[in-house]
Order: sequence, then structure tokens, then C-alpha cells
Amino acid sequence: MAHGFSSAVRRAASDEARCQTFAVNGTRVVADPSGALILPDCATLVVADLHFEKGSAFAARGQLVPPYDTAATLARLMHVIASHAPRIVIALGDSFHDERAGERFSAADRGRLGALMSGREWVWIRGNHDPEIPDGLGDTCAELCHGGLTFRHEPQRGSAPGEVAGHLHPAARVISASGSVRARCFVADGSRCILPAFGAYTGGLNFRSPAFAGLFVAAGITAYVIGSDRVYAIPESRCGF
Repeated sequence: MAHGFSSAVRRAASDEARCQTFAVNGTRVVADPSGALILPDCATLVVADLHFEKGSAFAARGQLVPPYDTAATLARLMHVIASHAPRIVIALGDSFHDERAGERFSAADRGRLGALMSGREWVWIRGNHDPEIPDGLGDTCAELCHGGLTFRHEPQRGSAPGEVAGHLHPAARVISASGSVRARCFVADGSRCILPAFGAYTGGLNFRSPAFAGLFVAAGITAYVIGSDRVYAIPESRCGF
């Protein structure tokens, strides 16, 4: 019993060291290396831009890519759900790459998704790629207000305290004395947070590009950059264009 307890404590400490904890509009959140955002005080897990079946959509247009993106994304989602055991999962839109993605879902992948959804509340927020989701997966909403946070797909211009959004697929180019490295990141300023894309075939847009202009308070932006096994808090001043 004592050995099992100490092992659990070590695992929890290890997980905490790999993540970054910060506040969004006064709510404590945790940036996980998977790209998911955790709300530990209400057992909620948030992911953005899963883009299920993006590979098969590309293949239909003659762009031949390995058709394994949905399986890979589900495997990563399964791992982070197993690690944090959320009661609620919020998917911030563009969960499906297009309106016919459900027709291309394999039976095995549909079963894996159903198993992940079973026994927990699952919220699908509509995105620009998926105004509708496949039949049998529940309802969708344009946005969700929960505590001091508002979850939506596309960030709104101007002041939006408590906004948690996706859509822009943020990435950062971190500059050091030995050069620079580019990676997906969460971007936050204490008032709002934009999540990185979670999907396997999703790219990233530098958060210092014009698409992000006006979304954050200039003096307080932090990029929570996803490394190989942990998240690093990097001030905007160390991030290049």
C-alpha cells in the first residue's frame, strides 16, 4: 500500500513538472504537453481543432497523405483523458475537417471516440469547418459560458475577458543564443487564452503574425510552448517573427 501511494505521488509530481499552471480571468488552468488545457477545479479538459479525417479529405482531392490522422489524434486524446480523468470534455470547434468527415470515419475509430465520450459530458462547439457534426455524437453549441470563462471556436476582436478559443493554431519561434526553434504553443495574457491545434495533421501559425494582432495585452503575453515532453513558459520578448 505504501509503495503504491508513493508511486502515485511521484507520478503526480512528474505530471506537474511537465505542465504549466496559470490563470485565465481568475480561473486556474493547466497547459498539458499534449496540447490540451486542463481545468483541475472542475475536472474539465479542453481541446481545439482536432480536424478528424483531414487526411481523407486531402486524399479525395488527390493530395496523397497517410490516412492515419484520425487514429493518431484519437490515441493522443485517449492518453490525455486517461491521465486526467475529466468529467467534462470541451472540443473548441473544427473537431471534424468537413461536413462529410463522419462518412469517412472507420468503424474502429468511431468506436474509440464513443468509448472516450462514454460516462462523461462532452461538449462540441461549432467551428468554421464543422457547422454540423456526424449523427449520433450529440448536440453542438456556438459557445459555452462556464464559471468565469467563455469557450468558443474563433477568438473575438477587442476585449474578451475569460475567452478560451482555438481556430488560429498558434505556434512560437523561440530565440536563444544557439539559434531558434519553432513549436506549437498556448498563448495567454491573464485575460484570455488561445489553444494550439490538437489534431495530428494541423499546422501552426506564429502567434506574432498579424492574425493575432489586437487579441492580447501587449505587455503581458506569454507563450506556453510545447516541447518534446513538457511545456515551457516563454515571454513574448523571447519569441521571433
